[in-house]
Amino acid sequence: MSATDRIAIVGTGLAGLSAAERLREIGWQGEITMIGEEPHRPYNRTPLSKQLLTGDRQPPDLALNVYTELDAAWRLSTRALGLDIERREVLLPGNERLPFNGLIIASGVEPRHLPGAPLHSDRIWMLRTLADARNVDAALAQAQHVAVIGGGFIGCEIACSARTRALDVTIIDVSPTLLHRALGPALGALVGDLHRDHGVKLHLGVGVSGWSEDKRGVTVQLDDGERVRADAAVVGVGTVPRVDWLWHTGLDLTDGVLCTPTTHVVDADGYAVDGIVAAGDVARWPNLRFDDTPRRVEHWINAIEMGRHAADALLAGPQTASPFTPVPRFWSHQHGVRIQSVGMPRLGTDLTILDGDPARRRIVAGYTRPGADGVPVLVGAVALDSPRALLGYRDLIGQPLAAVTMRGRAA
Repeated sequence: MSATDRIAIVGTGLAGLSAAERLREIGWQGEITMIGEEPHRPYNRTPLSKQLLTGDRQPPDLALNVYTELDAAWRLSTRALGLDIERREVLLPGNERLPFNGLIIASGVEPRHLPGAPLHSDRIWMLRTLADARNVDAALAQAQHVAVIGGGFIGCEIACSARTRALDVTIIDVSPTLLHRALGPALGALVGDLHRDHGVKLHLGVGVSGWSEDKRGVTVQLDDGERVRADAAVVGVGTVPRVDWLWHTGLDLTDGVLCTPTTHVVDADGYAVDGIVAAGDVARWPNLRFDDTPRRVEHWINAIEMGRHAADALLAGPQTASPFTPVPRFWSHQHGVRIQSVGMPRLGTDLTILDGDPARRRIVAGYTRPGADGVPVLVGAVALDSPRALLGYRDLIGQPLAAVTMRGRAA
């Protein structure tokens, strides 16, 4: 691509912004067009379920810093409607076709709808955007009791924020423990006890079978026959990749945009598409550090690193670009406890306490699975209030458990 070419970036979140910054850092002098649905320039979504709801931060505080002059054309409040791969055009409202020479797909995710939940209600909300956060904040301001449907990170963090505001909180989730998918049953149970200790009521292992509203609030009917009364409800049952604009492309959109290890999009014939890459929550790719199974990773740090790698890969081309093989990391603060993770704990089949004491909720837990020779290999580690101890295990991801525990004893 030459300095007169255009690179279009669909998505103005963290991955898209990181890609644009990287393009300028490595000397790309052509046009960059940023296409985003929201009216805002890129902002930090992580405080939406935390500091924004507790009043510790305000919307102007969320703007993401830009450390490189982007000189980009911003198409905000603009939803991408389609993609013509052959003609190299992004379809926009008003029958506009935006030509591109290179494309970075970073359209992210949107909240998963809970079947049966009312779609238009001033008492039932989902949280993804700044506008959503403002609505949730206003609802909590008028509430005494809030029901949170979903025991993942978003649900747990909203529950913490609501308790900070001295509200009664109930979490409802079909999984038997909180954070079941991310942490597994053992650590999920510890997090559940943490929430109970801080006054959160838990209905776990049960689904929602019905809803009703009246002037006094909302009633959530549970599968086990119980009913939860609340003034407001927040639904956080996961996300779905924002790929509706790509439905007619022939791309594999099974749980996101399928990519090669280099982040290049895979076409209908199974080949990497030169000039089109994907990054962030919407991208599904094989992280060869672990195996060749394509997966999505929805974490802040991954969005930054993948956006930057996708920019490099776009300019390098699928034949010479290097694979994207990060060690995923994420964190969460809940009721004053710091939860941190490295690697991919969800791939583990067994759990070993590497450091600390579960009774004190200060531990590092190692997640392992059998390697090619049957020997347990560390694929992830999660720490509760043990940031320094966790640092020593990041570089041990992929190592046999025996070597990991030996190094831990030596340390």
